[in-house]
Amino acid sequence: MQKMKIINNPPKNTWNALLQRPVFDASALNEKVAAVLADIQQRGDEAVMDYTEKFDGVLIKDTRFDEDEVANAEGALSHELRLAIQTAAKNIETFHTQQINNPQVVETMKGVKCWRKSVGIEKVGIYIPGGTAPLFSTVLMLGIPARLAGCRKIVLCSPPDKFGKLPPAIVYAAKLVGVTHIFKIGGVQAIGAMAFGTASVPKVYKIFGPGNQYVTCAKQLVQQYGTAIDMPAGPSEVCVLADETANPAFVAADLLSQAEHGTDSQVLLVTTSESLIAKVQEQLRAQLPLLSRQSIAEKALANSTAIYVDNIDTAIEMVNEYAAEHLIISCQNDEAIAEQIINAGSIFLGNYSPESVGDYASGTNHTLPTNGYARAYSGVSVDSFVKKITFQKLSQDGLMAIANTVELMADAEGLDAHKNAVSIRRL
Repeated sequence: MQKMKIINNPPKNTWNALLQRPVFDASALNEKVAAVLADIQQRGDEAVMDYTEKFDGVLIKDTRFDEDEVANAEGALSHELRLAIQTAAKNIETFHTQQINNPQVVETMKGVKCWRKSVGIEKVGIYIPGGTAPLFSTVLMLGIPARLAGCRKIVLCSPPDKFGKLPPAIVYAAKLVGVTHIFKIGGVQAIGAMAFGTASVPKVYKIFGPGNQYVTCAKQLVQQYGTAIDMPAGPSEVCVLADETANPAFVAADLLSQAEHGTDSQVLLVTTSESLIAKVQEQLRAQLPLLSRQSIAEKALANSTAIYVDNIDTAIEMVNEYAAEHLIISCQNDEAIAEQIINAGSIFLGNYSPESVGDYASGTNHTLPTNGYARAYSGVSVDSFVKKITFQKLSQDGLMAIANTVELMADAEGLDAHKNAVSIRRL
């Protein structure tokens, strides 16, 4: 079994290189993806079907779902799985509902009232990966806040299997949360179809969801055509910050749960307990052979690191520098330590908060910034699906009270028409 690299007390001037994510040369990829997008923009559904046959190996004449297929998908799931999906959806909705705020009118001065209103983005697209791990949980994470935000059209695209079908759990989750359009389209062609619109697929204004390097590249490129995206994305990652109170078996399980996502996933252990590293390595050796995705997890571990530092302050500084997508704090004073974390996508506190619960059912969103973007980006929330429009209303007295201020500022900037728009109302 490949072991995680072990580093002891690395000097601070080495941290940048040590915490670096894998670098991928995207120049050739950009060219290929741009060509596919241009073809979809030109030929629409015909190009989408051609690329679906080429990349997914299935010829589909109609990428839309009909009601019979939806009913069959629900019947294909066990009662237990349907109940699990319903439970997760309820928790996610409960948490995200609290993010909805009513407009608050503020009178900044007498007669001058201002407020801000959240308005749902009219048309949004959500991309759900298929392949070796069809992420039906992501349907819940994106569809629920989209519906709560008031998005009128929620368009879902996901790649079909060799028989032209979608996994039943994806379809069931989509109908449960209120997705309005479901399409059997994957990869770059899905992003292009949603960004440009086709005869079948509605054009959307913002695209959400994870994907491989081709999907990620396509999302970044369609921004140049005016389509917004949720956030920059890279391979999934977890950082575990642990002290001597951490359970080695739990830590190993958390590292493996992220490593199984893909061979390019990154897991990082930062600990103030030197002996914990050896115990975690032993647990990795014991748990790894039990995984169905052992080979994937093993390759991810080969590119991952365990770092020992001799004090918690240094450890906190290091994990803030790393800015993990998922940060697990398995330490005695977990909540106090969490107060000092300023860069992370989502934080899991204590020995009984595995990252898996956030991925599925605790209620928080699992669509999170990767690749260090947690320094500047938040995870997906209801806010991600709304625009915030500001309003102001002035009475005549309010305008008279503020007029001189505006006239002086406009005059100082040399904008006479701005000044006159106020002055003309004073006559």
